[in-house]
Amino acid sequence: MPDPTLVVLELVSEVAELRRQLAEAQEHCVEMAIDAGYLNEEIRSLRRELTAARREKDALQATLGRFGRGRAAA
Repeated sequence: MPDPTLVVLELVSEVAELRRQLAEAQEHCVEMAIDAGYLNEEIRSLRRELTAARREKDALQATLGRFGRGRAAA
């Protein structure tokens, strides 16, 4: 039968290692959450730019469409 002291020491060592791994995983989660926040803001910014570019394109097409109709009628 194994020495109870050795069993306890092995368990303490294993618990310490698991706690270290947990702390490392938590640190990675925090880093990923921060990165996700930055990426989310970048996506929002790009969507705003895309919306503005589409409006600009639509306005330009409308202007060109009026110009083209005017020439065809003349």
